[in-house]
Amino acid sequence: MRVVGTVPIYLTEMEVFKFGGLSTQDAPSVKRVTEIIRADRDKDLVLVFSAMGKTTRLLEKLIASAFHHYKDVEEVLTQFVDYHKNIISELGITNSDPGFDDIDTMFAEVRKRCLGSTGDDFDFFYDQVVVWGELIASRIMSLYLNKTGIACRWVDIRTTLHTNDCFREGRVDWEKSLPMINKAFSNTDGNTAIHVTQGFIATSRNGHNITLGLDGSDYSAAIIAYCLDASKVTIWKDVEGIMNADPRYFSDTVKFESLSYTDAIELAYYGANVIHPKTIKPLQNKNIHLEVKSFLAPAKSGTVIRESSSKLLIPTFILKQSQVMLNISSVDFSFIIEENLRDIFDVFSKFNVRVNMMHNTALSFTVCIDTNDQKLPLFIDALKKQFNVTHQTGLELITIWHFDQATLHRTISNKQVLVEIHSGDVAQIIVKP
Repeated sequence: MRVVGTVPIYLTEMEVFKFGGLSTQDAPSVKRVTEIIRADRDKDLVLVFSAMGKTTRLLEKLIASAFHHYKDVEEVLTQFVDYHKNIISELGITNSDPGFDDIDTMFAEVRKRCLGSTGDDFDFFYDQVVVWGELIASRIMSLYLNKTGIACRWVDIRTTLHTNDCFREGRVDWEKSLPMINKAFSNTDGNTAIHVTQGFIATSRNGHNITLGLDGSDYSAAIIAYCLDASKVTIWKDVEGIMNADPRYFSDTVKFESLSYTDAIELAYYGANVIHPKTIKPLQNKNIHLEVKSFLAPAKSGTVIRESSSKLLIPTFILKQSQVMLNISSVDFSFIIEENLRDIFDVFSKFNVRVNMMHNTALSFTVCIDTNDQKLPLFIDALKKQFNVTHQTGLELITIWHFDQATLHRTISNKQVLVEIHSGDVAQIIVKP
């Protein structure tokens, strides 16, 4: 036991489980997840939930409609509320269950924000609304777990996890967050404790809702694990582990039984969507193992990420769709040198745009970025104030790590290649589908 302030904290082995939206997309899925949790109820657990199913996409549609004052706001609001109420009904949760009123209060908050003033900052408005997907999902899960005999406590992560004011990409204030997370999630009575909370969301420096970026729920789990000195993080997916390629697009895929932290960081950096790029480092710093397992087959072994000197050598394929290729050149056809690159990246930083691939020649700078319909026109206009800019949309970026010529040839043989770059054992190719 140790003491935080005047509160006794009992040190027991703690694990963090993170469940993505697909794992709770309907009532049968919620029941399946509940049985996974029940099998480990003798441990201290922190359960981190994403929004249910495709709720985030629905909320993004709602946010766009509200911000631009489209006529379908009420219709999309109804879809959002009805989707969750159907799950609640099928789970047998009623207004007699403690905490039920919280969900109606959350629905009312979404309605208030979407039918009220939206302001003129889209990223700010986005974060004020989208957080309710995680909050409602986790509250439903806590109600159902308690109803089915798995005692748990719901924690609003916004009361403990704090960031700067970079909306849609909040950067964690570790000094402020660590003691607050430690106090909120620690076991204070010596009995097994299960806490339910949210991924992806936090509170900004000025007290507003904020998100941690795309797939930030994985990162949330890692943050909590780091702060609590957890023994392990398990990310529950619809796949049996980390593969050398997405089986939806590549044949003869291979599952990795284990990966080193370094290899996992490299994969995440190039866009592997099984893990978030920021997730690995906090775990590596404290040697906390990360396991990726399937909620569809929980008995099967997954992929374990841990400290290891072994190297990943088989070809690994990462496909990023809906890409935009920008070709940037100086207005006077002068060389793209250090000053130009500085000015280009100042614009990238201002708009918080991540570069997936870049290639520099004497007269041009080519980059590949994710599509963002809201941000792209403004971003390009800002670049055009200093440079000539052309762009192509609807492209794909294929990254092959540990490639050989036979693998490379087989991958691009039937594709229209626009840019191909080799750097060491990594090949990156922009193709037109």
